Amino acid sequence: MNRIGVFVCHCGTNIAATVDVHRVAETLGKEPSVVIAKDYQYMCSEAGQNMIKDAIREYGLTGLVVCSCSPRMHEATFRKAAASAGLNPYLVEIANIREQDSWIHKDIEEATEKAVILGRTAIAKVQLNTPLTAGESPVTKRALVIGGGIAGIQTALDIAEAGFEVDIVEKQPTIGGKMAQIDKTFPTLDCAACILTPKMVDCAQNDKITIYSYSEVAAVSGFVGNFSVKIKRKARFVDETKCTGCGLCTEKCPQKKVPNEFNLGLDNRRAIYIPFAQAVPKVATIDPDYCNMLKNGKCGVCAKVCGAQAIDYKAQDTYVEQQYGAIVVATGFNPINIDAYDEYAYSQSQNVVTSLELERLMNAAGPNGGTLLRPSDKKHPKTIVFVQCVGSRCDDSRGKGYCSKICCMYTAKHAMLIREKYPDTNVYVFYIDVRTPGKNFDEFYRRAVEQYNVHYVKGQVGKVVPKSDGNLIVYGSDLIEGKRLVIDADMVVLAAAIEPDKSARSIATMLTASMDTNDFFTEAHPKLRPVESPTAGIFLSGVCQGPKDIPETVAQATACAGKVIGLLVKDKLTCNPCVAHSDELMCNGCSSCEKVCPYGAITYEEKGFRQPDRTTKMRRVAIVNEAVCQGCGACTVACPSGAMDLKGFANKQIMAEVDAICL
Repeated sequence: MNRIGVFVCHCGTNIAATVDVHRVAETLGKEPSVVIAKDYQYMCSEAGQNMIKDAIREYGLTGLVVCSCSPRMHEATFRKAAASAGLNPYLVEIANIREQDSWIHKDIEEATEKAVILGRTAIAKVQLNTPLTAGESPVTKRALVIGGGIAGIQTALDIAEAGFEVDIVEKQPTIGGKMAQIDKTFPTLDCAACILTPKMVDCAQNDKITIYSYSEVAAVSGFVGNFSVKIKRKARFVDETKCTGCGLCTEKCPQKKVPNEFNLGLDNRRAIYIPFAQAVPKVATIDPDYCNMLKNGKCGVCAKVCGAQAIDYKAQDTYVEQQYGAIVVATGFNPINIDAYDEYAYSQSQNVVTSLELERLMNAAGPNGGTLLRPSDKKHPKTIVFVQCVGSRCDDSRGKGYCSKICCMYTAKHAMLIREKYPDTNVYVFYIDVRTPGKNFDEFYRRAVEQYNVHYVKGQVGKVVPKSDGNLIVYGSDLIEGKRLVIDADMVVLAAAIEPDKSARSIATMLTASMDTNDFFTEAHPKLRPVESPTAGIFLSGVCQGPKDIPETVAQATACAGKVIGLLVKDKLTCNPCVAHSDELMCNGCSSCEKVCPYGAITYEEKGFRQPDRTTKMRRVAIVNEAVCQGCGACTVACPSGAMDLKGFANKQIMAEVDAICL
């Protein structure tokens, strides 16, 4: 006979302000099989948990229903409390009367009625629950970091420091990411390369870190602690083990007119190239789209001049398969395509550039050797206009609704650097709001205004019109002065919004990780688990999770590494017992469940079944590997015969909940 206890939480005023908690407890106490029903202000507190433990022992409870917040928050808490009192933890059900009720209703009668219904459904389900026992699975003590920017580098270094092996997969020929393209960092104006390069070198020299540059993740299978990953290593046509990075091949290559991606197309490189001087690994790469030898078999200069004999025109893509206990996503960001913002004349004039392009123009390793010159005629600009929030905080289909977070600060940085090096240059910044959410950020912005006399104009630029001499007429508005402005500018710099890297969506699909509507990875909980994905074993580092600056990225990377280390130090993990199982008598061997299983947990076997005439007939039936199954339930939906079911969420349990709602 079932003996069920119901405990209703006030959650302070989160629930009690909208739900009559006393009435909910009193009503649910009258349900069949319920022997005790109580309410308490904070059920997750020590006192609340002790109340539950005492009731389990005193009343000999066979099931427990807690009406509280989302099970994502405290299901584990209440399961542990039940287990410590001798009740199987999988005989506990959570009725979410906060997120699914009190937070979305204003009428107390309506919310209370719904809370009773949610509690009743949980009672109906727990009556059919059966004790489950969690198994164990080993942990592969190796981590994979997808992305070799500052986030991926810092995460890998911290994990390696703890003694675990780490692989970095970076799609570019070198690690470094966007930070490698930046000149100075705010608010200290440190040299970005001086900070980043030592970390890149540390990665290359660390025995625990393997760098797979010019590579991509091709496939992922498995589960937390036991991921199997296939890595595609794209053909460089240069043997990494032989290349010394001398650069002679890059000097002699006759194909000189290849757009330089590292400098954002502002200058050209050779068909064989090393992205920048501090590249790690410092190995040449041949671009097959421009190499004459690979395209038409005519040239071979680089092979002739290479003393190490590292050139291999017949190289093919190769694949590496490796096992990992944890995977870190650090895929970074890119500025958005601003072709849709033609009112700023970006596609009409070379002298309209993005902020990242300005970084390269000002960089000592950039196309102009560190001298700021206009792209069109290489003249020194005397008037520069910065336009903020290009594509950020938009309510139209062209841009992003979110704030890109870093633009206000890097624009202040650019303005200060220009005014310091070129005092004869006037700088205007058109802004909506100036946002400085960080240590010493507001002081940094005020320095730009007060010390460097940068003209900040609260208003928007409506149009930029190119002139025949390369100059630009900027039409804007000053909302504080209440007047229109017309500025004859030499250059216009657009602070373009940032967005997740284009590879993020496909990687999320492979990892079965969650993403928001802007393609940022979704964290398990925005406050309590900010570096974990809802998918166990997948962790988030850097801008892939949302816009952030370098200090915040490094802090999150270290936090992410801490979570990974906490996983890898374990020899075994407790498995989820809520896994699929097949009724072999009903299974018709159709393979529908096998095709939809994202974890490869379902296989088929030929088994003999006794017939009415006492003969044995062989049939093909589904077999579930419970160590691999993650209980997603996809197979139960796909099974046409109803043979596949899920422990803890069986069809009869779900239907019992539906019936309870309809009463």
